[in-house]
Amino acid sequence: LISTGLYVLVGAGAIMSAVGFFGCCGAARESQCLIGTFFACLLVIFAGEVTAGVFAFIGKKVAIQEAQKIYEDAYEDYMKNPVGKVNSTIYRYHVALQCCGKGNVEQTGLPCPENIQLPKASNCLVEIQNVIDTHLHLVGIVGIAIASITIFGMIFSMILCCTIRNMREMI
Repeated sequence: LISTGLYVLVGAGAIMSAVGFFGCCGAARESQCLIGTFFACLLVIFAGEVTAGVFAFIGKKVAIQEAQKIYEDAYEDYMKNPVGKVNSTIYRYHVALQCCGKGNVEQTGLPCPENIQLPKASNCLVEIQNVIDTHLHLVGIVGIAIASITIFGMIFSMILCCTIRNMREMI
């Protein structure tokens, strides 16, 4: 899974380098073709950003369920074997989320943080949902900002392309 993510990042970097090349060379050579290609690439990237954003918001429930399942699996493994690597995993969840356990009753034997706030202490599954809900909105805001920058790039590339065409018509 990690190697697949790395390949995706390398591929995205290569595509962005090619898009930047089209934009820079098109502007330097005053080439309508390269600037048009730059615009088309930005349009495809914009469509991909919008699609990814829509899928992120549609798949929010699935993301919450998967994160809760990961916690429940770690919890069950801890209850079977409270020493070792699982102990560290469940404790890191508790520290990060400032919660302890997955039920409404006080859990015994769980590695809970010392300075935990009592109202949140009972249910980590609810805290997982709250964290994903909160951070997904931040991801949406960042996505909208990046999409806005992409739109500005498309606008400026079209203005440059039209300006080059008008200058060639005057000559």
